[in-house]
Amino acid sequence: MMTSADPDLMRVLADPLRMRIVTLLAQETLCTTHLVEETGARQTNLSNHLRVLREAGVVDTEPCGRFTYYRLRPEVIGNLAGRFAELAATARATAAVDRKRSCP
Repeated sequence: MMTSADPDLMRVLADPLRMRIVTLLAQETLCTTHLVEETGARQTNLSNHLRVLREAGVVDTEPCGRFTYYRLRPEVIGNLAGRFAELAATARATAAVDRKRSCP
């Protein structure tokens, strides 16, 4: 059974800064200070984006002293990628059927 990609999650990841954060977190767990250094974003702006990612279930947090570390939840990204793979497979199958049809 084919499922559609989650439009809310796609909206969350469509923001360039949030996608940059996700890309960085795919490589390592980082705190806000490191993310500010890597992205050049202001801390308040970055914190707002991290809140959106956390609420969407894309990242988990881990407090460590006065810092909060962020970790990407790979299963969320993997599920979205799987949905896109399903859509691509359906599109390929549809294209194969469409090529077999003849125009009147």
